[in-house]
Amino acid sequence: MKNKLWDIKTEKQFFEQALNSFATPEQLFYKFGNDYFAYVTKRQRAKGQVLQSRNSLIGQYTEKWCTNLLQSIAKQLKLHAITGVVCNEIGLSKQSNADLAFCTTNDIEQPAENIKMIFEIKMSITSNYQYFLKANKIKYLGDYSTHKGNPSILRSDSMLKAIGKAINIRVSGISSTKIPIIILGNSPITKHYLKKVDFLQKSGVIQNFISLNPNFSKNEFIKNSKNKAFQTIEKLSQLKILLTKLIENEMNYFSSMISKPKLGEIITIANKNETNIKKAEKFLELIRS
Repeated sequence: MKNKLWDIKTEKQFFEQALNSFATPEQLFYKFGNDYFAYVTKRQRAKGQVLQSRNSLIGQYTEKWCTNLLQSIAKQLKLHAITGVVCNEIGLSKQSNADLAFCTTNDIEQPAENIKMIFEIKMSITSNYQYFLKANKIKYLGDYSTHKGNPSILRSDSMLKAIGKAINIRVSGISSTKIPIIILGNSPITKHYLKKVDFLQKSGVIQNFISLNPNFSKNEFIKNSKNKAFQTIEKLSQLKILLTKLIENEMNYFSSMISKPKLGEIITIANKNETNIKKAEKFLELIRS
């Protein structure tokens, strides 16, 4: 599990673990007569059915799954992968904590300087399955194209919540300006968000939207945005390279509306410093003052 990306086996494992320990079939599946389905199939009518009970269960499962997957990368960076991180100075309260974060110490409550990367996890069941109650068996029925659901970051509300949380962190103050923010999903994004994710990356709000499900569908689907703000990870080594670069290349987020004369003045002052790094530091200091 630590070295495997999201797949059908992972989804089956969620259902099997949930059924064997803490959940009823009615909490996990849509029921049609005596039949149980993960999603409403293309040929069925939901008749007003809305399945909310699975959300918190899959949320807990995916947070643990992502932590296990990323723990090895965190260790190689001499960091800890921690779920539920709280840091009030950057807007991460107990009620709205970080789903997952890379930190220098193994604690839930963290000062901002100890947080090196924040992950918002928006993952769900992507394919369709049928559960046979008497046999206690899960059968794979087909990929995303066979059902009516919109999983993970294909859902507009999931994208808006993730973006909103990232903006809240960014506007919380200077303490958040050096922390990369990653949105983790297990689906592609819609065409509607292709330009938006690249803009959010370019503006520094969110560094990447990532799908950890390389085999989302047998049909064609969006794997990357033009500027790679959204990427579908094919191998764990690809994810390691991406995250390592984000942490090792010290970045700074800044956002302002400044008149051209004032901006020119800031650039002139900053340019008097000897090195590019000192020029950048002076520029950031002035633009935030």
